[in-house]
Amino acid sequence: MTNVFISVTDVDFATTKWIDTRFSLQDVQEGHRKYMHSHVTGAVYWDLERDMSDMTRTAGRHPMPEKDALTALFRASGLSINDPIVIYDDGGSPFAARAWWLLQYAGFTNAVIALEGFEAIKQASIPVDGLASEPVTTSVSPVWDEELYASRQFVEETVAGETSGVLVDARSAQRYRGEQEPIDPIAGRIPGALNFDWELLKKDGMYNMEEAVKAQLTQVIHPAQQVTVYCGSGVTAAPLYAMLKHNGFADVRLYVGSYSDWISQKDAKVEKD
Repeated sequence: MTNVFISVTDVDFATTKWIDTRFSLQDVQEGHRKYMHSHVTGAVYWDLERDMSDMTRTAGRHPMPEKDALTALFRASGLSINDPIVIYDDGGSPFAARAWWLLQYAGFTNAVIALEGFEAIKQASIPVDGLASEPVTTSVSPVWDEELYASRQFVEETVAGETSGVLVDARSAQRYRGEQEPIDPIAGRIPGALNFDWELLKKDGMYNMEEAVKAQLTQVIHPAQQVTVYCGSGVTAAPLYAMLKHNGFADVRLYVGSYSDWISQKDAKVEKD
């Protein structure tokens, strides 16, 4: 089982690198304002749209940055490949999971997601301040794991039955069925996809670690299956990816472009219920 989540009460603060990923899709400046006001001492800030996405690209609404840009981010953040790293957001949000997946993809296997959000972290007596972090730049070289990444071509092959895998849509059941689509121009889902709403993974403002969650997941997906998860733009699929890995699903990939990338081509087929 992959070590994905940690309670901050179990963290050795002195030896840990911290990444703050607080963000709001409704107010894209909110996370950075919160960071500037107060954050875990020494934490760097990763913005969803400036750091963890390349908004100049067209592969979905939150395209993944190129590897060179990610490498530059890791180095500027003062990271080494074996560093113990804890990533946090406001608790039960998808942004820490997005950062965690990027780090896993790059070979930072000692990175984990804080179960608690920032307010609970403060209450746990973890040191916080509002000082700008100035990490020492490193020359780290990522070790990319392409087995975690699903390209559009891989998804097309899965839809065509040319892989042994299944697709799992992390959006709400209404969006999955095509009954409503508040963001993307075309309602529906990638053909053949199953559905597991990522919101079902949360309880009391953080991720639900109860055994019942694994039972819910296995009602939709068998742990031995090859799974590719997606959502609207690749952000909220990251928590589903993380929870699958936490619960022992070995072969999981993330389609970062997700549904917004899928429908970007005019000939893309979609399903509706």
